[in-house]
Amino acid sequence: MRIGQIDIDRPVILAPMEDVTDRAFRQLCKQHGADIVYTEFISAEALRRGAEKSIRKLTVDAHERPVAVQIFGSTVESMVEAAAIAETYEPDYLDINFGCPVKKVAGRGAGAALLKEPEKLSEIASAVVNAVSLPVTAKTRIGWDHDSINITDTVRRLEDAGIQAVAVHGRTRSDMYKGRADWGRIAKAKQACSIPLIANGDVWSADDAVAMFAETGADGIMIGRASIGNPFIFAQAKSLVKEGVHLPAPSYRDRIEAAREHLRLSLEYKGEKHGVLEMRRHYSTYLKGLPGVSKVRNLLVREPDPAVIVELLREFEATCEALDREGLLKEGGENLNDHSPRLILNY
Repeated sequence: MRIGQIDIDRPVILAPMEDVTDRAFRQLCKQHGADIVYTEFISAEALRRGAEKSIRKLTVDAHERPVAVQIFGSTVESMVEAAAIAETYEPDYLDINFGCPVKKVAGRGAGAALLKEPEKLSEIASAVVNAVSLPVTAKTRIGWDHDSINITDTVRRLEDAGIQAVAVHGRTRSDMYKGRADWGRIAKAKQACSIPLIANGDVWSADDAVAMFAETGADGIMIGRASIGNPFIFAQAKSLVKEGVHLPAPSYRDRIEAAREHLRLSLEYKGEKHGVLEMRRHYSTYLKGLPGVSKVRNLLVREPDPAVIVELLREFEATCEALDREGLLKEGGENLNDHSPRLILNY
């Protein structure tokens, strides 16, 4: 799959996710094999105003590359200005969000709402392409709702506008993240355009990755929610897709170590206060399925001292080791409310 100077065979890509794909998580996923990573989506209007939080999201590091910055907005003017600002931070390419379903975005005429205004979608895409020298891609959904599925028209419009690749999530806006992603619609979108197409939606395992490539004919695949607390999925998917080899599922030791590394990176990039606070949403997924998770999670999310958090994780690992020696590790395992209901564990 070629985007500008990037040329990767069947890449497995980290999807952009708000409040998830920050610098720390992107680096962690890179360490575990993600071929390309995306920033969180960034508001064009916020960039125009110089909002500090949005500006910070533009910072990317050399070890993340290839990395894409994703922007969203509802007007040509704001998107052109935001694209010019984003370009100065030198990502490998820019991505336009035409797919976000949440009310605070779509309800303001951006993201998936532009699927209801195809002419405006085309105008924004063309204007951004012409405003920057970087490659420009787009991410979208198959339609606004099931009465207005227009993905083949959308990908043709994007190609005509100069977009160099398109990622398609196989749900409508009305689906949000419920139901099953329609890979058949993604396959039709692939047939309708000649630019690279990246398939997105419901890859929860390496086997899903193989199936998505086979069923959609996509040039690349994108993994979102299944990577939260599970960066190992990138190496697993690539091994099976490219070599036909199933890698073993990560052990509890692997998961606890990943949580520690994620915390370390979060502290490095965000400082102690925000680094600790923003890690709290991740512990339940890293520790999913283990005995006593609710107790240790409750301690982790209340503890402000990172040194104590590391010690709590060390103690929890020792507890798991003791249970493992006694053959009791799988007894009393707890699944908290996390991002990966279909995550396959080996405990």
